[in-house]
Amino acid sequence: MLLDTASLYFRAFHGVPDTVKAPDGRPVNAVRGLLDMIAKLVTTYEPTHLVACWDDDWRPQWRVDLIPSYKAHRVVEVVEDAPDVEEVPDPLEAQVPIIREALAALGIPVVGAPEHEADDVIGSLATQSDIPVDVVTGDRDLFQLVDDTRGVRVIYTGRGMSNLEVLTEETIVAKYGIRPDQYADFAVMRGDASDGLPGVAGVGEKTAATLLAAHGDLAGIIAAAAAGEGMSAGVRNKIVAAADYLAVAPTVVEVVRTLDLGPVDARITAPDADAVDALAAQWSLGSSAERADAALRARA
Repeated sequence: MLLDTASLYFRAFHGVPDTVKAPDGRPVNAVRGLLDMIAKLVTTYEPTHLVACWDDDWRPQWRVDLIPSYKAHRVVEVVEDAPDVEEVPDPLEAQVPIIREALAALGIPVVGAPEHEADDVIGSLATQSDIPVDVVTGDRDLFQLVDDTRGVRVIYTGRGMSNLEVLTEETIVAKYGIRPDQYADFAVMRGDASDGLPGVAGVGEKTAATLLAAHGDLAGIIAAAAAGEGMSAGVRNKIVAAADYLAVAPTVVEVVRTLDLGPVDARITAPDADAVDALAAQWSLGSSAERADAALRARA
């Protein structure tokens, strides 16, 4: 099980009241929410291995160089020769170190990679895994990793933890009319305002799916547009007008699958009870820590 950690702790922060505080007055709603999520996920899906994937660089410069608007609206400070500072609510930012402590106490490895996002870590671990993989995320871009033959599923949190969706090839096809291996091209054309990706003006999900069904992939669509075949003149003009964007966007949207992350000891083991108790007492994590500890202990 690969956790898109930031996706989960942002959701926890917004889903648990910030009246939940530590003895020093610091909110711990994101920490407790994340621990409850881990307890539920481990209990429900029974993984043997668990990794908290991390954004070592939430906005890699190589992606920004290709599409300058990429996540630009989330930047609060540009940093020379280092990752830019992301807009994160202060009460959440203060909890991130505690989240790292909690993951360490539970024995869950945190894995990131320089100049890459958690998505790329997830893509690489999922692709290189020799056992089935569940990817837990609220990010639709990771739908591109779904692969029934390799047992790679996405557990999608976009509708909340009480309404989790397990996405396989069948559900992707039913939902979007495309295969998972076409999802990145689909996302390129559709665009995503939350990531600063403009997409192809005038081409929405339905048109993108129709084009992929007819031409297979983005390269086939671009070739058909150049030849003036297989689409209306209006759609052809939109594809041609977006040529510069389409030349670079796939590299931005496709997750990296080839990172050498070294050996990751991800097998679930029984947490150190003393470490969990000490952390729970220090930060008032109470029953949330107990539930996460019990869930992991049951899988060890």
